[in-house]
Amino acid sequence: MPRIGTSDLHVFPLALGGNVFGWTADESTSHQVLDAYTAAGGDFIDTADVYSAWADGNSGGESETVIGSWLAKSGKRDDVVIATKGSQHPEFQGLSADTVAKAARASLQRLGTDRIDLYYAHFDDQDTPLEETVRAFDQLVQDGLVRYTAISNYSKERAAEWIRIADEHGLAKPVAIQPHYNLVTRQPYESDIAPLAHEAGLGVVPYFALAAGFLTGKYRTKEDFAGKDREGQVSGYFTDAGLAVVDALATIARDHDAEIASVALAWLQAQPDVVAPIASARNTEQLPALLASADLELTQDELATLTDVSGKVPATA
Repeated sequence: MPRIGTSDLHVFPLALGGNVFGWTADESTSHQVLDAYTAAGGDFIDTADVYSAWADGNSGGESETVIGSWLAKSGKRDDVVIATKGSQHPEFQGLSADTVAKAARASLQRLGTDRIDLYYAHFDDQDTPLEETVRAFDQLVQDGLVRYTAISNYSKERAAEWIRIADEHGLAKPVAIQPHYNLVTRQPYESDIAPLAHEAGLGVVPYFALAAGFLTGKYRTKEDFAGKDREGQVSGYFTDAGLAVVDALATIARDHDAEIASVALAWLQAQPDVVAPIASARNTEQLPALLASADLELTQDELATLTDVSGKVPATA
């Protein structure tokens, strides 16, 4: 069970993404997915207060509410690590001290819990002095509402400044960073964030680990994703170089009698400082391939092959 940075949180090496809960997975189905994930040994659940404000009829917080109802029903709060994020909920935009406090308390209420294990600043707020934000996150820790803080979607420079401020003033330092990182999006993470994460002892929890489903191999033509919920996300990955990555994954998957998604996640899990990639399942049928990655050991040659072919994907893809 890898450890999240310098924290005392040890977690399953595959985080279950909650972005689909209350969106493409209704409450009942979401509960089934959570039941199956935890029954298989999973204990790391990732969500955000904005999930899924973009969906028709939703206003944000739906995922946290679904997770909260599952926690109440299952009684498993002490068996799981809950990570959520603030700054993007329609009612709590930005990272001013007042907004951070209100957003975190709203998340706690929806989750039906007295503490958040890992609380991320979801996106940087350059309109608020960074020291104000760092102090606000520290206050959440001091108040016992948050166990550990973390950052997501921050540039190398801003992440380093957050850490500097925390060091200088003796405030809670982030223990994790959540970047956009997968086999078809290796930059700017590898060149910018990875060295900082290693130096600062940050656990890396990549999102879009399966590139919105592209790295499952189910999108081989543009017709495969036309009109789908994730069309806008998948289209950015759909290049000849991206398809070559999928082909390489398929070859390795056949050699292991595994799913393409399992191999893609296993490559990420093998990267330095990566704690647990995030992947979501909108039903229990999608879950086994994700869980299998935790036990799939790729050879050095297989890892090198994937690293080489994915290195040819344009950095803007």
